[in-house]
Amino acid sequence: MTSHRRLPALAVLAVASLAMAGCSASAGASSADTTSLTWGWNLPTSWDPVTSTAGWDTHALALVYDGLTQLDTKGEVVPGLAEKWEYSADGTAITFHLRPDAEFSDGTAVDAEAVKQNLERGRDQDNSTLAGQLRIIAAVDVVDAHTVTVHLDQADYQVPYLFAGKTGFIVNPTAFDDVASLATQPEGSGPFELTEYVPNAHADLEKNDKYWDADHIFIDEFHVVPVTDDATVVAGVSTGQWDVAIIPPSQAQAAETANLKVEEIKALTVRALDVNGTVAPFDDHRVLQAISHATDRQALIDAAYFGKGTPNWQPFPDGYVAHDPQLDDLYSHDVAAAKKLLAEAGHPDGLKIDLALGEADVALAEVLQAQWAEAGIDVKLNVLAPAAISQNYVQRTHPFVLDSYSGRQSPLQGLEVLYGPEGLMNLGRQTPQELTDAIDAARATPTDAPDYTEKIQHAVEIGVTQQPNTFLFSWPRILAHPAKVTGIRHWLDVQRWEDVKVKG
Repeated sequence: MTSHRRLPALAVLAVASLAMAGCSASAGASSADTTSLTWGWNLPTSWDPVTSTAGWDTHALALVYDGLTQLDTKGEVVPGLAEKWEYSADGTAITFHLRPDAEFSDGTAVDAEAVKQNLERGRDQDNSTLAGQLRIIAAVDVVDAHTVTVHLDQADYQVPYLFAGKTGFIVNPTAFDDVASLATQPEGSGPFELTEYVPNAHADLEKNDKYWDADHIFIDEFHVVPVTDDATVVAGVSTGQWDVAIIPPSQAQAAETANLKVEEIKALTVRALDVNGTVAPFDDHRVLQAISHATDRQALIDAAYFGKGTPNWQPFPDGYVAHDPQLDDLYSHDVAAAKKLLAEAGHPDGLKIDLALGEADVALAEVLQAQWAEAGIDVKLNVLAPAAISQNYVQRTHPFVLDSYSGRQSPLQGLEVLYGPEGLMNLGRQTPQELTDAIDAARATPTDAPDYTEKIQHAVEIGVTQQPNTFLFSWPRILAHPAKVTGIRHWLDVQRWEDVKVKG
């Protein structure tokens, strides 16, 4: 396999020019003696885990980076770059023991100093989107080349889960002299290394033989090519444009009819409304309750998602440890109750609001628009480019946005993203002290303690009932592929490619 080569910025620009000319010379191309897979998926907002702004970026970033830990298909933490770890007696420090043979794709050792530099960069870099989740780190000590101790601001037993995703992805520190370049030129130790990247067009990768679990990677060339038209994705998989592709619920039946395998994977993803609770009229919680009562979640799923989903009033799916059953049907579909709440909030004649949404969500938004109209809520749909939706996490231009929450490896990390003072989806950046205290209490509780579930669900209850974000329904990750692709497992968080094979 080819040795690592850092993509010069000029090369990225050059291939971008090819994309503008409609050329994609490398995607899908492979020689007869190599195994190639083309994945229909989204390209990341950034290849740098510290500046990535979308939760779904993790799936692409996991191709080139490895975390200190990983999650198995049930969401339980297992070794990654660290082969084992242990907590101090009081839970305020955790020591990771790295694999002695772990290397970045350029052959540089993944050592304790690299881990220290990564955690400190994620915590301290000005534009870090991980800073809020890494504020828990008080100090990082390099014990020896393969041992690193992370000191925490309090007892926190979520850390092994936290480090299974973007927060724990380890970047090669040799790239830190020019961190801006990481947006297009990742430097990691994961299953693959990037060889060519054309923004908005495709990413080409090759197997990284230095990956510690390379014996379970059976794909030599990996291509990521976005699906730009849902209506043609099934035909694209059938004709070999993609070997595996994400498909919308509307295409599941068509995929089965085309004799494709359809993988309906339970995921942490929940459709949601991002709300800035500091902006009128959303600063009145009765307005948000009215919107929730005016929403017929099951009808929404049936009309826009072809029945592929489960009504939800909270950020975690049924059966997950943080899912509080007492929140099910929290605000039942009740138009009369919605009108009453609006009147109490000073809107007896109804309410006019704008809803920002991405281009792919028009059908879903139109169903919401019709449902809310019955309660006197007049909604203007403001359709934006996908990049504008991602940028809203930082710029917070739009106070009411139809969005999707992708979940995180640690449920408390998820609450930080949704509700924390620096949380990307906390558009108002307001966090009640009661919620902070409940999250801290759950952090300090070992995940195998008898009262862990009770404490984490208590934190979820406070977040759902006191914060403005509104949840609509959980929905599965749906992949379609021909029978020649085997070994795809149902990962709860990040879709991984170990043991996936392509015949022929």
